Amino acid sequence: MEQTFMKEKNILYLVLTMSLPMVISMMVNSLYNIIDSFFVAKISEQAMTALSLVYPLQNLINAVTIGFGIGLNAVVAYFLGAQDQKRADKAATQGLVLNMLHGLVLSIVCIAVIPAFLGFFTTDPVTIDLGIRYCRIVFLFAVVISLDLSFEKIFQAVGKMMVSMVSMLCGCIANILLDPILIFGFGPIPAMGIEGAAIATGLGQVLTIVIYLLYYFLRPIPVHIDPRYLMPEKEIVCRLYPIGISASLTMSLPSVMISCLNVILAGFSQSYVLVLGVYYKLQTFLYLTANGIVQGIRPLIGYNYGAKMYQRVKIIYWTALSLTVLIMAAGTALCLAFPVPLMEMFTSNPESIQAGAKALQIISIGFVVSSVSVTVCGTLEGLGKGLPSLSVSLCRYLLIMLPAAFFLSRVLGAAGVWHGFWVAEFLTAAVSGIIIWKTFLLFPKNPSEPV
Repeated sequence: MEQTFMKEKNILYLVLTMSLPMVISMMVNSLYNIIDSFFVAKISEQAMTALSLVYPLQNLINAVTIGFGIGLNAVVAYFLGAQDQKRADKAATQGLVLNMLHGLVLSIVCIAVIPAFLGFFTTDPVTIDLGIRYCRIVFLFAVVISLDLSFEKIFQAVGKMMVSMVSMLCGCIANILLDPILIFGFGPIPAMGIEGAAIATGLGQVLTIVIYLLYYFLRPIPVHIDPRYLMPEKEIVCRLYPIGISASLTMSLPSVMISCLNVILAGFSQSYVLVLGVYYKLQTFLYLTANGIVQGIRPLIGYNYGAKMYQRVKIIYWTALSLTVLIMAAGTALCLAFPVPLMEMFTSNPESIQAGAKALQIISIGFVVSSVSVTVCGTLEGLGKGLPSLSVSLCRYLLIMLPAAFFLSRVLGAAGVWHGFWVAEFLTAAVSGIIIWKTFLLFPKNPSEPV
């Protein structure tokens, strides 16, 4: 099969060629998030606060659809590695249909709950109104998001990283170009304010799925969406959901964490809620870039694991960890050297700028060590081990992070929340190291694998 290159080529070459397109697309995607927030912040600080408050629900939609897509990616790659074309096609087809249903349900639920959700964090009627107006448009595109992400994971599973990169780049660039036009108006196009930001996001997502579909029909890939396999089958569903649910929970945990931290920070000042929202916009540039490495290795690990090439799996993990450390070290240097200019991109309030600069410098202490947990989670997902991956993320976002943030905030004030980030990263890295070490110990011996 065409994918045999995944178990034959040099590992560093494979990791770089599979990861770099995703790193580039993730960087552009995170740059879009920053630019989108930059333009929204020009509307008003209340508009930026509204975006910060609705971020957890947006992240929930992404978490469920991406998480299930990760399960789809891992299962398709495993079957390809095991040379089972029919079940690879079944997994791709049924996974695509199920993820569309997830998007539809999430669209309806999120639109229904958004007024009550915003009211839980703020009483400012302007902020609530801005948040509702934004969400009622952007959540309508949840089904499109689910399609985008399902095709992304299918294309990644067969090693077509360049297609994923081009599709995502086109969608993000369209968003960036449309943002100022639709928000502030241009020529005959009226200024739409925060609704314009939501429409720009949705149109960018539509363009992405159009590019995937054009490539799929014009240049068929080794995995096929086959109408004969539309009805879910127990065997396929039982493979997709354990990984998908664990990955979805893992990705939704930041939403829970941010909501809880917003409650803690709102007790000190509403400006700290803005600071947390800005930090999460900035850190997407760093962690989404690192996630490009993880996306690149996930099909490699799944394929080689299915092909019983266990030594290659271990080497892929260590190669990815080294690359992730380099990315996180660069992010640390950036946050320590330029915290004030980074905050000034999103607010002109001197109090918010100084508070945000301090937060960035403190949180960045844990960036490099977080490489361990990020890489371990991706490796475990590639191996189809959803529950161990979930346990790492639970430690990172809830079990360690929230108690640390709460107790430290009682001692250090709002700064205690920022210290909670690096404390959680160091402790979670220790847990992650133990889990991946035990996982590798359980690998069976494969006498036929070249050393």
